[in-house]
Amino acid sequence: MDNLDNSIMRDAANFPFNEFTRPEVQERPNQEAHWLHAKKLFNPEGNDSIQQRRIIKGNPTNLFNLNDVKYQWANRIYRWMMSNFWIPEKVDLSMDMLDYNQLTPGERKAYDGILSFLVFLDSLQTNNVPQIADYITAPEVTLVLSIQDYQEAIHSQAYAYVIESVIPAARRKNVYEFWRKDKTLFERNQYIAQVYQDFIDHPSDQNFIRVLIANYLLEGLYFYNGFMFFYTLASRSICSGTSSMIRYINRDEYSHCILFENIIRSVREEYPTMISDDMVLAMFDRAVEQEINWSRYIMGDDVVGINSRTIESYTKWLANERLKSLGYLPLYPDYDHNPYMHLDKIADVSGDGHVKSNFFESTVTSYNQSSAISGWDKF
Repeated sequence: MDNLDNSIMRDAANFPFNEFTRPEVQERPNQEAHWLHAKKLFNPEGNDSIQQRRIIKGNPTNLFNLNDVKYQWANRIYRWMMSNFWIPEKVDLSMDMLDYNQLTPGERKAYDGILSFLVFLDSLQTNNVPQIADYITAPEVTLVLSIQDYQEAIHSQAYAYVIESVIPAARRKNVYEFWRKDKTLFERNQYIAQVYQDFIDHPSDQNFIRVLIANYLLEGLYFYNGFMFFYTLASRSICSGTSSMIRYINRDEYSHCILFENIIRSVREEYPTMISDDMVLAMFDRAVEQEINWSRYIMGDDVVGINSRTIESYTKWLANERLKSLGYLPLYPDYDHNPYMHLDKIADVSGDGHVKSNFFESTVTSYNQSSAISGWDKF
């Protein structure tokens, strides 16, 4: 990884106060004079000048001229996301099936249920990100969204690999169908999916803001109790391969969270009356309630290192962090501590490689897998 890429990863590790969270905006157009619209695919009458470029409601030609960029944060995030290239099948899961068979019934329920939830979320994202990109009128931001969409597809590939490699054949179909059969998970997924569908059916200003906030919550809050479950298992040297896979996915989702943080900030800078603070806080509060209820339902007090109290503390602490990154005060001021801080080195989101070697001795994944394609320039 070159010096620029190293600096990108260091900046990302300073979340929430890093350079990604400072969108460059030159002027604010009159919101009332601009209506939300999907951009034209072929638009020779468009104007790509920096002065006229807008995050939404602009008039682009859709030409990607990456030497003429207004939103410099998009350029940096693009480089960062590209440096996270990885291949699911490179992760060794050969020992995880043995570990899976030794899980307690409660741990096995959590393993299957959390995977089902994650599969659904990333399937949803793969279909939804292009819907948002249709309304983004800054080419450099559209380009980053295309990388996100690609990564969401890789995540689906990764989950399929885990399910096929670890879970017995008789249980696999239930993992894929659990979201539809289980009432709690169905209701959990229905809320976020309905926000997305409302925007597709009625692409208004308000529904667009709701879909941006919902994406930010999905990428920055919904995944994380599930991630902590796999890291907790890894801390006991259980299902280390699955945890390695989750670390890759976690790193990607973190970059997606930073991406939507910047999109939201840029929209608010350019169209300050579009975003209702009350709506944002209400969506956060509902998301936190749902995340706590789901996590308690699927894990409860049946997993060593996780219980109802830590689930609530972690979820509210994380929501506060995400809100602060958007410029809001904490919604839950009494929750200022991460109860899973001891798992940070296992998560290794910044890519510094601080991983206990015996957790992941089967396949060390703290390196950048893009090295696997180095040398292609010779062709």
